[in-house]
Amino acid sequence: MSADRELPPIGSELPIGGTALQRKLAAAAIDLFSSQGVQGTTVRQITGACGLTPGALYNHFTSKDHLLYVIVRDIHLAADERMAAAIASAGPDPAEQLAATVRFLVADTAEHKRRSRVANREFNLLAGPRRQEVRAIRQRIRDRLTGILQTGAELGAFDLAGGNELLGANLAASAIITACVHISEWTLEHYSPGIPDLQERYALMALRMTGARTLARKQGGEILRRDVPAR
Repeated sequence: MSADRELPPIGSELPIGGTALQRKLAAAAIDLFSSQGVQGTTVRQITGACGLTPGALYNHFTSKDHLLYVIVRDIHLAADERMAAAIASAGPDPAEQLAATVRFLVADTAEHKRRSRVANREFNLLAGPRRQEVRAIRQRIRDRLTGILQTGAELGAFDLAGGNELLGANLAASAIITACVHISEWTLEHYSPGIPDLQERYALMALRMTGARTLARKQGGEILRRDVPAR
């Protein structure tokens, strides 16, 4: 990945297009939801953290459940959009696209651990069309990575475990995404090298996991590649 191909900035404002007060309520809710769960959080706690009365929330969201839906939906929408941009910036090489995707997922999770926890722990509390909408976005995110792996396997760039068909690509994509989002469950404060180093290590692991025909190695903060002898 060349130096001029940087990941798009990771924004911190939710909901997308929201007012300043909506963003304040969402930020307070994310803090509380991530630490004590949605079911353990009251409207009074959310508005109290913003210096507002409980009734103020209903001027902006119909309920706590509506606030959760907007937060979870917009976290996923923003991730999907930025992931697409990261892939587009990587060029046509499937190995570069895979590395760029993993770098993005690691940064998105590590820099916004509380948001990631809420998005991945609490979305199952959504019901009906709201849950279906978020599930569709999650599927779209996974399909982007599956498409990279399947295309790369067809081109001979990857050697997927169990075979280079759609099932192998789906399994690898799920494993990679799961590994990245679970960064939110451990303490980065104890990882002194920092997020850029973590991005490179996870990119390297993903390339190895997918049997990349080119072997990634870390040098000067970048993932470089060299040919792997035929197996």
